[in-house]
Amino acid sequence: MIIELHILQNFAPSNLNRDDTNSPKECEFGSYRRARISSQCIKRSIREYFKSSSLLPPENLASRTQRLVENLTQRLVKQGKSEEQARQVIRKVIQGINLGLDENDQTQYLIFIGEKEMSQMADSIIQHWDTLAVTTGQETGDRKKKKDESLKNFSDILTGGKAVDLALFGRMLADLPSKNIDAACQVAHAISTHKVGVEFDFYTAVDDLSPKGETGAGMMGTVEFNSACYYRYANIDVNQLKDNLLGKPREKATADELKEARALAGETVEAFIRAAVNAIPTGKQNSFAAQNPPSFIFAVARDSGTWSLANAFASPVWVGDNGDLVKKSQDALSDYWGKLVKVYGDKSIKAKPAVTLNTSALAGFDSVTNLDELITRINQAIGADC
Repeated sequence: MIIELHILQNFAPSNLNRDDTNSPKECEFGSYRRARISSQCIKRSIREYFKSSSLLPPENLASRTQRLVENLTQRLVKQGKSEEQARQVIRKVIQGINLGLDENDQTQYLIFIGEKEMSQMADSIIQHWDTLAVTTGQETGDRKKKKDESLKNFSDILTGGKAVDLALFGRMLADLPSKNIDAACQVAHAISTHKVGVEFDFYTAVDDLSPKGETGAGMMGTVEFNSACYYRYANIDVNQLKDNLLGKPREKATADELKEARALAGETVEAFIRAAVNAIPTGKQNSFAAQNPPSFIFAVARDSGTWSLANAFASPVWVGDNGDLVKKSQDALSDYWGKLVKVYGDKSIKAKPAVTLNTSALAGFDSVTNLDELITRINQAIGADC
């Protein structure tokens, strides 16, 4: 089953996601310049919301880090090992599974690793401590063989550790491709439904301790910003999500393990929808405070296929005199959805709940009154599929 999420979100003046020149990110779509928020920024916001709102237990989350040696060293020190020896052993373990380290004991790229994976790795090091702590000069015969076998076993820990954000967004390990995890979730770049240009805020700051009578600013400059109604799209392959959370081939899993993966997948979909709706990028928020929740949320549960509705805005929404940008964006999306259904049909669609802040009718959608009801409808579709 595929779950899709379509969102219209109108932000006040802001600079939520900057490029390398500190300008708001943008793109060309339909031959017009559009405001843009990158998919990476959106996914980061969702992951952070998982943590800050306690939507999921910490043990079911992951971290993206180069500081694997430092993290594992701290865990071993807490279990009574000396920091110097712990760091030495951990270097051997990480390098033994073909992950390179630089001169600062950091991995050569960010590793997406689950909390349970790190915990299991630390526990396994303790379990094999006597073998792994052998110095180079003592690595002979059976001791060397045992050490080599121990190092090989560490890669078996990298199964995803039932980390839901890792299962959603996937993992690529260039040096350990057998431990790659295909993403169950796709997130599109958010783009404005209308043509957008960049504006400039000229600011001045006064030195509070300057002598009386002194004029002029202690600092001045410009900040770029824009304001846009964004169309946001994401989808989740629920079967891929279950497989990722299972961490092993289905034929090797027990009935209880399959049941646990199904239950966790359902919790993950609900947490993802809540986080996607509520999470807001943090860029320049202290300057702009663009805390604007979505105006329209539309979820789809379907057996197969995926439809981005971005082409509803290939021709930019034009407000005209006394127009409502959000309402006209919603109307354009509704009209495009109707065209897709007319041409391609909706036999694969099992649920299509939508909620809006507008008072207008939701033509073509199953209107619900709030986010909780929308999630309930999607959960029912997933439950029926399982």
